[in-house]
Amino acid sequence: MALSFTSTDRGILPDRMIAALANAGGICPSQPFAPDQIQPASLDLRLGAIAYRVRASFLPGPGTAVARRIAELKLHEFALSGGAVLETGCVYIVPLIESLALPADISAATNPKSSTGRLDVFTRVIADETRGFDRVETGYRGPLYAEISPKTFPVLVREGSRLSQIRFRHGHATLDEAALRALHARERLVDRTEAVMGEGVAVSVDLSGDSAELPQASGQNGARIVGYRAKRHTAVIEVERRAAYDIADFWEPIAARADRNLILDPGEFYILASTEAVQVPPDYAAEMVPFDPLVGEFRVHYAGFFDPGFGYAGAGGQGARAVLEVRSREVPFILEHGQIVGRLVYEGMLARPDRLYGSGIGSNYQAQGLKLSKHFRR
Repeated sequence: MALSFTSTDRGILPDRMIAALANAGGICPSQPFAPDQIQPASLDLRLGAIAYRVRASFLPGPGTAVARRIAELKLHEFALSGGAVLETGCVYIVPLIESLALPADISAATNPKSSTGRLDVFTRVIADETRGFDRVETGYRGPLYAEISPKTFPVLVREGSRLSQIRFRHGHATLDEAALRALHARERLVDRTEAVMGEGVAVSVDLSGDSAELPQASGQNGARIVGYRAKRHTAVIEVERRAAYDIADFWEPIAARADRNLILDPGEFYILASTEAVQVPPDYAAEMVPFDPLVGEFRVHYAGFFDPGFGYAGAGGQGARAVLEVRSREVPFILEHGQIVGRLVYEGMLARPDRLYGSGIGSNYQAQGLKLSKHFRR
């Protein structure tokens, strides 16, 4: 299909339009796409052949190419063709296999993939001359780079590994409060009637232990697990492997407490779940954003994209918990059960995707409760 939009067309490009954009030269991969690389509302981005360890994170700024900043800041470079370990506490820049030559009316945004965020691998995408991470302006023509900084676990990646994903959009399609309330009334986006707050649907943290979807904790009077805290000084995790690692080697379970609170220790990484069961109807996509930096100095979600069909009954879901990737920053912070920690912002699609999340495409987190990444054995 040829891509052609009017000034009133607004929304996220679905899978077939992403393919059309690539066929028209708007996406320029140096290698052919993998069969499952195009998702319902996004494209997985692949690491290239060379990685650079750099002294510090950076933004190139107007008039400056990322390659120039790499040359100024690199400590060493190494090949990814045979696989390489990225160490915790280090910053790496990797040119991506995909570059862009966007039309003047198409912009893009990037985010870590769900499995990347759940490993506490801090990843964001940089474009030439940009003033911000994870945003690509309309009409951008040039390469893309991944900045990667593992925070807790060392990870093994190789050429072709997918840590990030990109969405393409035409115009501004974020639902305002009135439109979001109307959609929530029709589709019940979360299983709580009064959930809409401005342009987002509020998401709170579940520390009660009451959910039937939460696993049982062993040896703790039958208390349910409400989360996991990452262990330090673990073995390497190979990002391409599924169900390959024992949970106990990497995670400490957190059992529900009588007071339904959790103290976040500074610098520690937690996997928690939302109280609400979330769904994304087929004609919409969603993104998790922080609720408000004034409510506490912690981050609640690295991987923010929710595809059309996530948790949706017609795509095999009955609502799915949002998994929260939580890291406290400078001071200990108490989370309380039901505390609002994020917002889901919904956007319209330009068209319904050919395939929905979870609908026979091997989606890893459809109908999820509290769930670690796909790398761990259940």
